[in-house]
Amino acid sequence: MNDVPAKSKAESYGRDDDESGIGRERLDEIAGRCERIEQEVGRIFIGPSSTIENLVVALLAGGHILLEGVPGVAKTTLCRTFAATLGAEFRRIQFTPDLLPADITGTYVPDLSNNEFHLRKGPVFANVLLGDEINRAPAKTQSALLEAMQERQVTIEGTTHALPRPFMVLATQNPVEQQGVYSLPEAQLDRFLLKAQVDYPSEEGELEVLKTHRQSPKAPETVVTAGEVVEMVRLVRQVHVSEEMMHYVLGLTRGTRQDRRTLLGASPRASLGLMRAAQARALMQGRDYVIPDDIRSLARSVLAHRILVDPDAELDGVTGAQVVKRVVETVRYD
Repeated sequence: MNDVPAKSKAESYGRDDDESGIGRERLDEIAGRCERIEQEVGRIFIGPSSTIENLVVALLAGGHILLEGVPGVAKTTLCRTFAATLGAEFRRIQFTPDLLPADITGTYVPDLSNNEFHLRKGPVFANVLLGDEINRAPAKTQSALLEAMQERQVTIEGTTHALPRPFMVLATQNPVEQQGVYSLPEAQLDRFLLKAQVDYPSEEGELEVLKTHRQSPKAPETVVTAGEVVEMVRLVRQVHVSEEMMHYVLGLTRGTRQDRRTLLGASPRASLGLMRAAQARALMQGRDYVIPDDIRSLARSVLAHRILVDPDAELDGVTGAQVVKRVVETVRYD
């Protein structure tokens, strides 16, 4: 945590006196709800709290998240539990090599009673969509989610249909399996606001898994409704970002483009994503202004998966996360 006193933070990064912000009571209410979501998920998912925090950040920022981890680390359990706390419609798609785009979006089918066609909606028409093992489907099928993730709509046989609000994609993938998987194209990766690594639990955490496995835990409680989520997403846009903080965001994203080890650095969409994610984190913590810690803590999750490393550097073991780490260490904000 940043060790600057709260008062000086507000004076340095907050609004001008004549600007209206989010009321203190509302900020405390939202921070409390976010904390309850994290507690409910953490009661069932035994893993790092930062992973759960990233889920809530993506939710409030109106973005999507990619969870990467080896099989058996409870990625699907994490997503199901998180969706259960929202009181929103949840659907799951098990991605396979033979999955078709229409299996995701839906299709028009004939109604023999009146000789007309009606839409049979696919699972994408939900508030929270889990794309399990998304890298098992070919690029054509993966691309069926592009319009949905970016525009919150799908086009089926020339007709555009709006998706329900909120709409959030939680996708999982296995980073080690090579056969029967398809790498996500850069355009698809860029649609994910955050990418989180789900690693093996600690020894203490795995022991807790063994202890609690004998009996099913109590189902997670619903903390917020879909309508309340939409309102919180709207309030995120009202979180103040000073011009200094915007320059700090730009310094980080542009630093990834200037690194000699990268072919492609983070895009302007990444800059917008980092700023929006920082606003969401600020709101989670009961603030209506962004501080440097909000940006620093999310830089890796927002930027690393959008960076294309030079092949020679990649052979030397350089990753997007290492590029971001160096940029964060180089671009200072005091």
